[in-house]
Amino acid sequence: MPMISVIIPAYNAEKTISNCLHALEEQSVKEKFEVIIVDDGSTDRTAETAKGFKGVRVILQANKGPAGARNHGAREACGEILVFTDADCEPAPNWLMEMARPLEDSLVGGVQGAYATRQKEAVARLVQLEIEERYERMKKSKELDWIGTYAAAFRRKDFMELKGFDEAYKTSSGEDPDFSYRLHGAGKRLAFNPNAVVYHTHPCTWSRYFWTKFYRAAWRTKLYKDHPGKAVHDSYTPQLLKAQIILTYIALAGVFLGSGFLVIGASAVLLGSGFPFAFFVKEKEKGFWLEALALVVTRSFAFALGLPYGVLKGMVAR
Repeated sequence: MPMISVIIPAYNAEKTISNCLHALEEQSVKEKFEVIIVDDGSTDRTAETAKGFKGVRVILQANKGPAGARNHGAREACGEILVFTDADCEPAPNWLMEMARPLEDSLVGGVQGAYATRQKEAVARLVQLEIEERYERMKKSKELDWIGTYAAAFRRKDFMELKGFDEAYKTSSGEDPDFSYRLHGAGKRLAFNPNAVVYHTHPCTWSRYFWTKFYRAAWRTKLYKDHPGKAVHDSYTPQLLKAQIILTYIALAGVFLGSGFLVIGASAVLLGSGFPFAFFVKEKEKGFWLEALALVVTRSFAFALGLPYGVLKGMVAR
């Protein structure tokens, strides 16, 4: 197996970085691999905590965001394969072995692993099931064009040729699909391995979930400006979600126009569109199907409000 470099951007991750690094110490892969922590201008004891782990390289930089931190780690890496995860993730013992496995095929240029969670809160469980529904979509897709950096692997040669992540993304917001689109566009095949699992702590309150989706939607405006064709279709985003956003706009238009017909009609269709997810949830978890409908509505409003915010913010930044 080629040399692997595990790269982890970290910003004020003192509370989570130890669990991440302990999990990497327990990896079942027999070959040697290196772990690089890029401290992205933390103001807590992230770097000091990471330095307490044997063999971990800690790189310090002024705050640039996770894209800049990952690029810095990639430049310093020795491995032929670059594997990325986040400081709040805990890889399962076989994670690294499973991340590298698809790259044994010379035609594969990128690998997507999978989220799992140990959380019991309703919102967090629903977020996990929302992600798992996307995974089902990815399993059926003939071609993948989306890899998230919470569990991602690329060949270093390809990564450097494409100049890594776009550092204009200052938060964790779209730099990974942007790179995935470019890698796929360069003719590289992307693979999904659901056995390459990292445990994560998802948003566990409705407000945190709303704002997470709001800001992701805002950054999607840059992503779709750079890749306009992907606004129509990619392997990760369900077409139903786009319809739900349109229905939300119609309902909001009804409020401003004073049209009860528009508000009630669009809201009813929006609610009805959430039943496929509710049925998916019901098959996986007991007692969450009503909350599943609430998640669909919350997500739709977050995206519907976040997209124009992103457009306005982009226009002001010009």
